[in-house]
Amino acid sequence: MRRSGLKLFPSSFWKSRRVEKSMRRVLPRSLLARSLLIVLIPLLITQGIALEVFYGNFLQVASRRLSDSVTSEIVLSLNALERLKKPADRQWFVEQAQQHLQLVESWHSNARLRRFGSTHVLGPMDEDLARALRASISYPFFVNWREDPHTVKISIQLPDGVLDVEAPRKRLDMGQIWLFVAWAVGSSLLLFVIASLFMRNQVRAIRRLAHAAEQFGLGRDIGPIRPAGAQEVRKAAVAFNRMQDRIYRFVSQRTGVLAGVSHDLRTPLTRLRLSLDMMPRTGMVRAEDIQPDVEDMIGDVAEMEHMIASYLAFARGEGAENVAETEIEPFLEDVAAAARRAGAHVFSVRVAPGLRVHMRPDAMRRALTNLVDNARRYAKHINLSAQGRSDGVVVMVDDDGPSIPPERRDSVLRAFESGRGGGTGLGLTISRDIVRAHGGEMELLDSPMGGLRVRLFLPR
Repeated sequence: MRRSGLKLFPSSFWKSRRVEKSMRRVLPRSLLARSLLIVLIPLLITQGIALEVFYGNFLQVASRRLSDSVTSEIVLSLNALERLKKPADRQWFVEQAQQHLQLVESWHSNARLRRFGSTHVLGPMDEDLARALRASISYPFFVNWREDPHTVKISIQLPDGVLDVEAPRKRLDMGQIWLFVAWAVGSSLLLFVIASLFMRNQVRAIRRLAHAAEQFGLGRDIGPIRPAGAQEVRKAAVAFNRMQDRIYRFVSQRTGVLAGVSHDLRTPLTRLRLSLDMMPRTGMVRAEDIQPDVEDMIGDVAEMEHMIASYLAFARGEGAENVAETEIEPFLEDVAAAARRAGAHVFSVRVAPGLRVHMRPDAMRRALTNLVDNARRYAKHINLSAQGRSDGVVVMVDDDGPSIPPERRDSVLRAFESGRGGGTGLGLTISRDIVRAHGGEMELLDSPMGGLRVRLFLPR
């Protein structure tokens, strides 16, 4: 029995996919907005935890203690006023309470309260004071926090009147909460602004890199971009500049090849046209009479095939081959054996045992074969060697033939530069392009054998 494709995945998978899509709709799309969101959310959570710790623990504990203290003094006043019957004694106690307890008390005979409970203000002190009064006295009361910004008026309904008690607000109100909230909000805003400036600079560097890549994709030469921003963004900019330089060099070489194709093929094509025009068009023609012309045309066709094969090899490149870790010693031994079969006298192959490097074996074999074949034309003995470095491997091809003057070494690496007649001048260029495709470099030096040394560097 076949199972449907939807049942192959658990329901939790599809739920997570729906949640992910929903979050994508809510989250901002730009990198700057997402980065600021990453900064803002932990900042808000941290400040919220700090406020909860301060407001929910220290502030509430301190507010309860202050409310209990004021309530106990009010209860003391009620008890004393109930015990003191004489007006003079009561007046004396009211003065003592105002002087020592900072409580201003006034008595209103036969008065009645019209409101009960408490007016609400920011902070826990209103609820704490009302709770303490309910727990300590059995009379109805009303607490007014809004009548005077400096005092709190507490009105208590007694059987024969109303007792008004005015307590200093500073004895109940934790004024530091405003300072703490202002500090928390201000520091959060300051840190968010600083983070926004830093993130804006980082995103500006990324946008500059994206703009350069887009312009480069449209074929517009904007030149190298200046690395800026974080270390990773700078590395990306440097890598982009190197890539841009390699692509421009690649396009320039291929453009030169296309220009050279028409130039180099024009001569044999002209000879073929002349040979065909000079052939008789009427009458009997003997093969012996046109044999020299046919041989010349066959030679011209062979020359054209050789040049076209070189051009195709140069233009094709070696990018389709996979990179593999290759041991250098047997690799160079294979190249030397193939060169010996072609008639080259490879004198020695010197390689440190166990030396390995990541490369495209077929492409690198072709590059070294071109170099050995080039040396075979001019030299009697050839040496191959390789040595390891911390960042890669150096392969050297030495010969004892005539060297290339230093002033011509750069020019012979360009396409169509040849030191002998009949050559296409692409052998060294193909080898250098293959080495550069591996991220390495090729240079021409003087050899200890008296001839030319070709030094190849391949990164690990």
